[in-house]
Amino acid sequence: MTRLRRRLACERGYSLIELLQVTAILGVVLTGLTALFLQATKAELDMNRRFQAQQSARLAVDKMRREIHCATGITPVGASSAITVTVPAQCPTAGGTLTNVVYDTQLVADGRYRLRRAGVTIADYVRVGVVFTYTAPSTASLGKLHLDLPINIQPPGSGSNWELKADMVLRNTTRS
Repeated sequence: MTRLRRRLACERGYSLIELLQVTAILGVVLTGLTALFLQATKAELDMNRRFQAQQSARLAVDKMRREIHCATGITPVGASSAITVTVPAQCPTAGGTLTNVVYDTQLVADGRYRLRRAGVTIADYVRVGVVFTYTAPSTASLGKLHLDLPINIQPPGSGSNWELKADMVLRNTTRS
């Protein structure tokens, strides 16, 4: 018992060198943790921006699909960066009159385009300008629009593109 009392009564502390070593080790650990948290925050921000760009492209294609299924014609035939969609009066987006709607891609910066409908941006961070390929109706098939949207929020040449491809049939065209 007396030995235990002596040990407890002893008032030895830590030396300055021991405290400096602990402080240095703690500094290294906290620096590593801070770098890890900053990298995770940056990755989360990048992921959210990519998700938003991809989601806006999906929504744009869904809106286009509804309108193009109802359309009676598209000009020009072949691959292009702009198309004019003829929407008849009975379609919900026509507003009761025959309407021509222009879809196009607008160059924003080097290698970055915006997909627009009637001058209003519906998708951003598109990586090519020519996204539309229209095949006119034939005796074998109705008119068909192929849309190819490579999406990437990073500068051109860095990372891979997320591809959104869609084929839309113009149900109101006639086989000729």
